[in-house]
Amino acid sequence: MICPVCKSDMFVIEYNEIELDYCNQCGGVWFDQGELELMLKPASSENNNLLLKKILSSRDAVTLEQKRRCPLCNKKMKKVNIGYPDILIDACEHGEGLWFDGGEILKLVQQLPTQSTKENSNEQNVVDFLTEVFHARKQD
Repeated sequence: MICPVCKSDMFVIEYNEIELDYCNQCGGVWFDQGELELMLKPASSENNNLLLKKILSSRDAVTLEQKRRCPLCNKKMKKVNIGYPDILIDACEHGEGLWFDGGEILKLVQQLPTQSTKENSNEQNVVDFLTEVFHARKQD
């Protein structure tokens, strides 16, 4: 897959049968349809199974940032603010997936509730994995 930001080849990071496309040049991450929901489901008490649908039904963000093209269908993607404070992501309006610029996944993960009980070890494993992978890139 080619990065929609810097046009570099991306490589695949796999975690629990979820494959993320990652750009080593700019730190951006592509989640195919359903992958973000699968990744975050154990880490959140909210119902994330409609996350992409919720994002696509959100209003376009007001921004001067140029719209990016979907790496799968090559159509311009929608800019959407998620989280608090706002994280500006790109969403393919044809449902192909979501693009996070470098550092945006880390910001999102930092907003997830952290649990330390034994029952929530899967949730913490997901948060730890995302924090480790995407924080390490940010420190480069």
